[in-house]
Amino acid sequence: MTFRYRNFKVYQDSIGAYRFIITITKIFPKDFDHLREQARRASLSVVLNIAEGSAKNSDKDFNRYLGNSLGSVNEVEACLEVACYLKLISEDEFNQGSSLYRLIANQLGGFSKKLKS
Repeated sequence: MTFRYRNFKVYQDSIGAYRFIITITKIFPKDFDHLREQARRASLSVVLNIAEGSAKNSDKDFNRYLGNSLGSVNEVEACLEVACYLKLISEDEFNQGSSLYRLIANQLGGFSKKLKS
């Protein structure tokens, strides 16, 4: 069985971004377990929605899942912003993560437009 989502650049980039989130959240103090887990869940959700949507029978259905992924991108961005505000991550880590997720958001937007045409 071939999984077509593995060929999508946005899918590959979202896995890399998930790895980044795992790495930077490892050092969060125990009091911030909730923020660590929320950032990780949202980041993984980006990946999983792309994979799940690619198995749908229509581009319209797939597009809905891409929209869900985009929502999760925004959630990760918010988690990064809160973590930076609380000094749990550095400004450099925030900027790196934000750049990764902006790229993914742009890719999802482009992919979505392509599916609509």
